[in-house]
Amino acid sequence: MITRKSKREIEKMQQAGDLLVKCHKEVAKMIRPGITTLEIDTFVEKFLAKHGATPEQKGYSGYPYAICASVNDEICHGFPREQKLVDGDIVTVDMVVNLNGGLADSAWTYPVGNIDEAGQKLLNVSKTSLYKGIEQAQVGSRIGDIGHAIQTYAEGEGFSVVRDFTGHGIGPTIHEEPHIPHFGLPNKGLRLKEGMVITIEPMINEGSWHSKMDSNNWTARTIDEGRSAQYEHTVVVTKDGPLLTTDQDR
Repeated sequence: MITRKSKREIEKMQQAGDLLVKCHKEVAKMIRPGITTLEIDTFVEKFLAKHGATPEQKGYSGYPYAICASVNDEICHGFPREQKLVDGDIVTVDMVVNLNGGLADSAWTYPVGNIDEAGQKLLNVSKTSLYKGIEQAQVGSRIGDIGHAIQTYAEGEGFSVVRDFTGHGIGPTIHEEPHIPHFGLPNKGLRLKEGMVITIEPMINEGSWHSKMDSNNWTARTIDEGRSAQYEHTVVVTKDGPLLTTDQDR
């Protein structure tokens, strides 16, 4: 069932988003060669606890960590680990914050030290594709408009768009209807209505869009070892246009 959120519910989700943004900005300061994603996971859990919040995905369907940390060819749901990040890596940190029942979900891909030109282009195109999709999150638009905008831009830049994982509705639980594909045809799919809250979170690959699953049954990675990047915002559909509860101003 698709729910439209009340003003009070959106206010609570905005509060969660504000805290998530603060957390991501602290994480950004930590990203450097030599740090481990397990250290980042520990920091996030302590940071949220200090501010009266919890990591919503920890325990979700048995997921054991406060964040997902996906490195290089990992598309999503990478497990934090003790392996140190090295110069030239890219790492996507994805988290869902629960603050007093309000949820916010956002992922960000960070360069570790100095990355090559191709890697920087991947990050730039991935971030821009997110905002291309967000522009389509208007009252009366259709879900296909979001995916079409992302796909045509990313593919036009020489990259591929993951199809096995999508955005989604959010609140009061992590994954709600509707699914928000990052590919598709314009003027197709469900019509967006005021008060819907969704995530838009394109995963963009250097090579093929196809994925394979690790033995942990969580982590998806590219089939050709190409790198993958992802940026995600929680978006409220309003009569005045899309509202980002997780806007980082960058």
